[in-house]
Amino acid sequence: MLRVITRHPYDILDVAKERFLQSELAKKYNIVDIKWLPIDPSQWIDTIKALAEKPGREIDVAWGGGPTLFDMLIMEGLLAPITSDEVMKVLPDIPEEISGSPMIRRDKNGNILWIAAAIASFGFTINKQKLSEYGLPTPTAWKDLASPDFAITLPTPSVGVADATKSTSNTRMYEIIVQAYGWVEGWKIITLMGANARIYDESGLVRDAAIRGDVAVGITIDFYGYTAQLQNPEQCEYKLPMDGTIVNGDPIALVYSSKHPEAAQAFIAWVLSPEGQTIWMHPNINRMPVNPKVFETPEGQKRPDLKRAYEETLEAAVIKFSDELALSYEEALRWFFYATITRPHEKLQEVWRELALAFLTGKITEEQLNSFIDELANPEKLKFKNPETGEELVFSEEVAKTLNMKIIKDVNYRNALLNEWTIAAEQRYQKVLDELLALIGG
Repeated sequence: MLRVITRHPYDILDVAKERFLQSELAKKYNIVDIKWLPIDPSQWIDTIKALAEKPGREIDVAWGGGPTLFDMLIMEGLLAPITSDEVMKVLPDIPEEISGSPMIRRDKNGNILWIAAAIASFGFTINKQKLSEYGLPTPTAWKDLASPDFAITLPTPSVGVADATKSTSNTRMYEIIVQAYGWVEGWKIITLMGANARIYDESGLVRDAAIRGDVAVGITIDFYGYTAQLQNPEQCEYKLPMDGTIVNGDPIALVYSSKHPEAAQAFIAWVLSPEGQTIWMHPNINRMPVNPKVFETPEGQKRPDLKRAYEETLEAAVIKFSDELALSYEEALRWFFYATITRPHEKLQEVWRELALAFLTGKITEEQLNSFIDELANPEKLKFKNPETGEELVFSEEVAKTLNMKIIKDVNYRNALLNEWTIAAEQRYQKVLDELLALIGG
């Protein structure tokens, strides 16, 4: 039996298990079962290390969750080189990179540590009926979702997002925004998008909300958008933002603790093969393959829509994106989102609703609105104390980098830091509200 840690939902895992266990590779390597371990990304490192100490429970393969998560595993020394002949047979079919993003990650000695099993773009799924019902413009860019226009429906949110600590795909979208717009302007967009939004615990719930029309637009990874289009073709449409996306490789890798490395790599080889890539063609999955030869299979030939989407993805307006930069502050970004947007969401939403309403009704100018937004959402104006040293800091990009590893390594420190951030955020939200009401006589 193989044990696989994963971020994939069961609609993918169930199809993969059924098809792989019927494959020639499974029979050749006497693999009769797969145990899935769908673990929150923040717990991967600890889980892999803990199970490595328990005979018979060691993890063999890591699959899905985005390149930054897998690069963290590399930093911790938790991935083993992929060397098997089975993988080498299919490797020539896998591009080295797509749109500037690596599809194969090697160490400095040339050893392969992960390979993309699928590709993904990031954008949003709209519900045309709900946009019309609310009288909202069709968004074309990330910044549109932070607009006062999308605040007119509050306290009923028109946007759906997932909490950064619960979703690797939504975290990637926040990183795209930060790198596209810069640290300060990026966080302003993320914060106001969060204020316009209902915040869900899973990215799949954002997709479902867009399909049902609970929200007018939800930020989604591409295959969720294509699933929404299939399930509600009259109303749902996936859009690639004009202000930039990236094309990610979604990795699969051999975990260092595997006691069955040849069998584990047989599974990896199957996932990368045209046969294995047909799981992405399933109408409930709809992912972009990394191996284009899948479109030559009978299953692939039935999905000309996905082939068109694949070709559009290769031509998407991509930004210059650094995985290394994202990795350097990712944990700080995720938990800052949670502490300043998810936790005090009610207060944030209240303030933003009043600000947007004051602007849209002419009570404040655009210049005044932008000044208030700077006070509300500029991360470099949020002052807090380092719980360890008592030093007063602001949440700059450099500070985020210095806090990142401490957040990963020390849960008590992280919790103390979260409290500092949340208290500081609540205080500044209330301050902005008080200043606005004093100005407009509320």
